[in-house]
Amino acid sequence: MVVSRFRSRKQCVAFLVGWVAGCCHLPVIVAGGAALGAERPHVLWLTSEDNGPHLGCYGDAYARTPHLDRLAARGMRYTRAWSTAPVCAPARTVILTGQWAPSLGAEQMRSLVPLPDQFRAYPQYLREAGYYCTNNSKTDYNVVVPLRAAWDECSNRAHWKRRGPGQPFFAVFNFTISHESQIRNPIRDADRIHDPAAVRVPAYHPDTPEVRRDWAQYYDRLTLLDGQCGAALEELAGAGLDDDTIVFYYGDHGSGMPRNKRWPYNSGLHVPLLVYVPPKWQHLAPPGYEPGGSSDRLVSFYDLAPTLLHVCGVQPPPHMHGRPFMGPASGVGPAPPYAFGFRGRMDERYDLVRCVRDQRYLYMRQFMPHQPYGQYIDYMFQTPTTRVWKELFDAGKLNDVQARFWQTKPGEELYDLESDPDEVHNLAGSPEHQAVLQRMRTALFEQLVAWRDAGFLPEDEIHSRAQGDAPWTMAQDDARYPLEKILAMADLASSLRAGVLDRLRAGLADDDSAVRYWAALGLLMRGEQGVRAGRAELRRALADPAPAVRVIAAEALGCHGDAADLPTARELLVAHADLRQHSNFTAMLALNALQAMGREKVLEVRDQVAALPRTVPQMPKRTEGYVARLLEKLTADLRDP
Repeated sequence: MVVSRFRSRKQCVAFLVGWVAGCCHLPVIVAGGAALGAERPHVLWLTSEDNGPHLGCYGDAYARTPHLDRLAARGMRYTRAWSTAPVCAPARTVILTGQWAPSLGAEQMRSLVPLPDQFRAYPQYLREAGYYCTNNSKTDYNVVVPLRAAWDECSNRAHWKRRGPGQPFFAVFNFTISHESQIRNPIRDADRIHDPAAVRVPAYHPDTPEVRRDWAQYYDRLTLLDGQCGAALEELAGAGLDDDTIVFYYGDHGSGMPRNKRWPYNSGLHVPLLVYVPPKWQHLAPPGYEPGGSSDRLVSFYDLAPTLLHVCGVQPPPHMHGRPFMGPASGVGPAPPYAFGFRGRMDERYDLVRCVRDQRYLYMRQFMPHQPYGQYIDYMFQTPTTRVWKELFDAGKLNDVQARFWQTKPGEELYDLESDPDEVHNLAGSPEHQAVLQRMRTALFEQLVAWRDAGFLPEDEIHSRAQGDAPWTMAQDDARYPLEKILAMADLASSLRAGVLDRLRAGLADDDSAVRYWAALGLLMRGEQGVRAGRAELRRALADPAPAVRVIAAEALGCHGDAADLPTARELLVAHADLRQHSNFTAMLALNALQAMGREKVLEVRDQVAALPRTVPQMPKRTEGYVARLLEKLTADLRDP
């Protein structure tokens, strides 16, 4: 019966070998590719932080990037590469695993979830196949990976030159000079080479001296990055390895400017991707490869790991969501019609966004449209552009397009990337685009179900429902995670459609806590009307067994209930913000809810808020600063004017 699925016995044997290897965590050498002990290509990855395709080779006349331009002239330039997540840790998690990070429960910034025992980071598969693997040096993953198992060396000294005699290498060099922090950090006068007066200010940003300076310094940093990439390539050539090494260069997500980084617009997800394949390894080159050429193929970060493995002669394991876009031709499939992206918790602020693009359009689904785009994120507000932009909004000095970032969101957005590259004209309500909207919406929701996206659980339940398993394992079990039922309520709640209040009220009696969580959110999103209609159910939900349901019910009653609701809601939220009693995820949710209620409604409990602990010994180190930031912001807002 198994053989009948395949056209030949050879195909069946290849499938069974791959299946056994995947179960046993063994690398499989691709038939027709490199074999163990045979000569194989070296692979060099040059990666940069927080920059979109603002390079000369992408047609940006303002940029000065001669080394990367020369690399593009020697290799292939991808025009539609997507980072999948618009911030570093989730994006790197996608690269490391070859998977849609929300399927792993790993979309939230620095969440650090365990992987299933049968999953490996991509360099582990390469090491098992004989490669010397180094990372210099950023990790910042959202999943737990033993670095000594993943890398031969992972440090700021890691280098391909310490490999064994005749050993193929895979080496990553990550450059941080273009990071968001470098936009606002001091820069030498000698490195200021871009004239702020010549900057193109995107339509969504105000045209001010601060904004122009930030954009100009961003480009200055890209020139410095270009020099660092050039030095790495020169070192490779000086060692006589240029003809034996396949080179990738890519950025990890869009620029560090606000509304680029952290937001799954094309401006936050579109990245440069250059690939150089020396003549010796032309049989591994992408389809249509030629020096100086380009490809419009949609390439996502979940494609990078399986592509790398395929190039190096290792069969990508079946759990990886991506597909090779180069390597032995027999393993390179047709171009995908869509690329998918996501946004979850960004530092201390909760949100949930999913998006999809095709060759022309971007569709974005806002599952928390009651939140403004520009939530206060402490790190983001350290950039001058962010501060002046918000100040101008508060002063009423922005036009409608510029002001939108500080306002709440529509449930759906659709942009024509050809005619509207700044993504400021939402076509979701356009009668002429309803067929496109429906097609993109359907593609997105089908993929969320197929990939078992775990992000529709409150963050504390991603961990509590796993009960010692990896969140991925839990999310595959429909008994523990009835995704389609939960997703249906999330869709109903966030669509902002009229005539659904009775269904939301009924959802607060569902036997699944995530359904109840989304039902409470749906009433909250509808403001006074929703809370008035569901007041009785929300009051009962204050005693719900699930902390996240209690918190959202309290937020709804605290923001939009009557005077009698306020003391109970307020006290519940303060109690749930106490790290001695609740998880840091629940505390973050409660502190966000208190801030949403507004200063006047929270003044009564400001002493209790000020006394809350900023951290506790058992708190995960990677997220302990987020509760402290929320408390600092909230206590500052509650001080006497």
